Amino acid sequence: MANGRKYPYQQKIVTFGGGTGHFSLLRGLVELNQPELISAIVGTWDSGGSSGRLRTELGVLPPGDIRQCLLALMEDPKQRQVAQKLFDDRLADIDGPLKGHSLGNLISARLEHIYKGADRGVEAERLLFRIRARVLPVSISELNLMAKLEGGEELEGETNIDLRGEKKGYNSKKKITRIYFETNADPNPEVIQAAVTAEKIVFSMGDLYTSVLPHLLVAGVKEAIEGSKAKVILILNLMTKMGETDNFKASDYLKSFSYYLGDKNRIDVMIANSNGLDSEILKVYKKDKQQPVEVDHAECKKIAPGIKIIEKPLAVYHIREHLFRHDPEELAKTILELS
Repeated sequence: MANGRKYPYQQKIVTFGGGTGHFSLLRGLVELNQPELISAIVGTWDSGGSSGRLRTELGVLPPGDIRQCLLALMEDPKQRQVAQKLFDDRLADIDGPLKGHSLGNLISARLEHIYKGADRGVEAERLLFRIRARVLPVSISELNLMAKLEGGEELEGETNIDLRGEKKGYNSKKKITRIYFETNADPNPEVIQAAVTAEKIVFSMGDLYTSVLPHLLVAGVKEAIEGSKAKVILILNLMTKMGETDNFKASDYLKSFSYYLGDKNRIDVMIANSNGLDSEILKVYKKDKQQPVEVDHAECKKIAPGIKIIEKPLAVYHIREHLFRHDPEELAKTILELS
């Protein structure tokens, strides 16, 4: 019980992710689970947009994903609505070096400067906006994500990897074979502690090679997960993504996680969506070279014999925005009901 509200679940949950997928996951969890028991782990290798500019110009950790998590974890919908307008304001009506920056990113960057550290800055922002769940940068090192492709070509920077599918001359046969950081990635000790003591560790849906898997490259993270008694849960993406997961099936995701975790048996549960899309909408996605991720049960069981696969109708199609997204509450309920 907190703030007079009783939550149906009190579980120690740790989430790893980034982008809109992580946002949806956290929105659902904070509605149903005691907020103080939720720890959202965010990446620090974003190199694009306002985050990338602040990283280069001010030498701060990229604040974009941190901002998204803080927003998702605000419990009062009216507060969240006002904060979203404020955070997303790009200062388009002013001239000078601040033009185009997200105000939310500037607040994060300034607090990091005032409190002399990204972790302390995030904690200050959490207190400022009265957010009870924790948001923890996975590393406090400045990180540059790299990817190696089939044939040996290397890509530098999260944005170049993320957007490679949109570039002219993109060849889907040149798959990503490996991701790594240019320098040592030192862990945030609080992240290690959170993982070791968690009841459930959740890998969010999101861009596989640029939002989710890089967390496992940070020193000590996979070892903490290995040593934890937590149930480890993987949420399967709804759709493939050109440039990262072209033609991927569930087993391909599982293979990647097993490789970076270093243990094919560490993922206990995979949660997949069973909602179909009608043929007209599928055609639109196929034009964008995207398709629903197929759950190939037999292959998954070959990779991880002990894995439990849960398929449920968890997605909603938003007609106006042409977006196929997880339903935050249904997803959270599925995670929290696992025993």
